[in-house]
Amino acid sequence: MLLLLAQWLGSEVRAFNVFNYLTLRTVLAMATSLCISLMLGPAVIRKLTALKVGQAVRSDGPQTHLVKAGTPTMGGTLILLSISLTTLLWGDLRNKYVWLVLIVLLYTGIIGFVDDYKKVVYKDPKGLSGKAKMFWQSIIALCAGLFLANTATLPANTEFIVPFFKHIVYPFGAIGFVVLTYFVIVGTINEVNLTDGLDGLAIMPTAMVSAAMAIFAYVAGNAVFSKYLGLPYIPGAGELAVFCAAIGGAGLGFLWFNAYPAEVFMGDVGALALGAALGTIAVIVRQEIVLFIMGGVFVMEAISVMVQVASFKLTGRRVFRMAPLHHHYELKGWKETQVVVRFWIITIVLVLIGLSTLKLR
Repeated sequence: MLLLLAQWLGSEVRAFNVFNYLTLRTVLAMATSLCISLMLGPAVIRKLTALKVGQAVRSDGPQTHLVKAGTPTMGGTLILLSISLTTLLWGDLRNKYVWLVLIVLLYTGIIGFVDDYKKVVYKDPKGLSGKAKMFWQSIIALCAGLFLANTATLPANTEFIVPFFKHIVYPFGAIGFVVLTYFVIVGTINEVNLTDGLDGLAIMPTAMVSAAMAIFAYVAGNAVFSKYLGLPYIPGAGELAVFCAAIGGAGLGFLWFNAYPAEVFMGDVGALALGAALGTIAVIVRQEIVLFIMGGVFVMEAISVMVQVASFKLTGRRVFRMAPLHHHYELKGWKETQVVVRFWIITIVLVLIGLSTLKLR
């Protein structure tokens, strides 16, 4: 919106042409999203508190979590609002990728909202059934995959690349690409959702990964940089740097209120939406494996749940004291803040490894 206005004004006043620079709009997007989160946060928390949408706490979980009962949830609405407003302000609204990721974000946010609403308003601890959530997640993932496959203009749009290797590329074809997109988006949705169990645990890694993805998006959308670094050139993908920056800014703003002891939880409305957005961005910029690396904390949390369930069903024994993984370490004696900060440190290391794939190939 502001980009179109600046371009119109730039025809008369050259100073406004500075807003055509993607790097500037990316920085402004992060700052804008952060400011929106910080300014609207208190009002959103008061509204959620007034609506009595308090978090329910598992009775079989760590006993230290019992004090969290009643803390307002569904704070992800603040994150989605900040990202959406910022994207509409600073993004190029003529770009198909911007609209695709924004629609995926809001659609999955609605799924999470319904799930949270049933839990906190109707006091249904199960919320939206697992089958229903998987069905609707599958719909958006398949639609996103079909859209990207049908609008692909270059072979690079659907090729599968392997990081750290310059010439290892696999042409998947339309069907293979849609299947890959499905698993990446649905997988990332549920990984982020499972990680969201401690104050600040999910939102900070999400902000860090999205900031790194902004760099990949910028490089993928730049013909010169992508050729120099040996990455596929995806025309228009650079604009996703603005969206990634908006996620980062909204995440940092939300962390202000979600840091221990949390004043608000993001709920499924935030966790599902952020996971879907990250997965979709990774598919567009052709960095699915890099997302797997940088989001290693998310992956570990999901694997811990799968291993726990499989082990219990097959042998009747549990591998971990409790799943997801962060609860295992809590029950081992780690304090909540220790688990969170150590998982943050792991994410920083993994993000740096992911960024190294830009040059190490």
